[in-house]
Amino acid sequence: MSEWRVYMIRGIGIDSVSISEMARYMEVFGETFVNRTFTENEVAVSRSNPQPAEYLATRFAAKEAVFKAIAHFTNDKGFDFRIVETLNEPDGYPAVQIKGKLLALVEEAGVGAIHISMTTEKDFATAFVVAESL
Repeated sequence: MSEWRVYMIRGIGIDSVSISEMARYMEVFGETFVNRTFTENEVAVSRSNPQPAEYLATRFAAKEAVFKAIAHFTNDKGFDFRIVETLNEPDGYPAVQIKGKLLALVEEAGVGAIHISMTTEKDFATAFVVAESL
């Protein structure tokens, strides 16, 4: 018989982003917007993606969802979105990369793991985050 572990949810976050709005921002504000909002890895992956606006919209929703799940547990109550990087694992599932400044904030917030799910439907990209306590 396997052992069961009890986990506690510390925070949750959800966000939806219009893919067409993301495309418009990319067109109007160009590389300035993209580079001020996304990590180098996210930008690199988006450039090889057949639908870059959709890819970046899901990543923006992920940044917002992570923010909503943990920021209120930190002293500053906010952070630069570029510290949240969401990349796909080899099996295709998305994962928030917890390192650097985000690692420090996650620890400050009393979070031990971040679980994320992302989806797109028509013009919307949505991300849902569960932050698990230490």
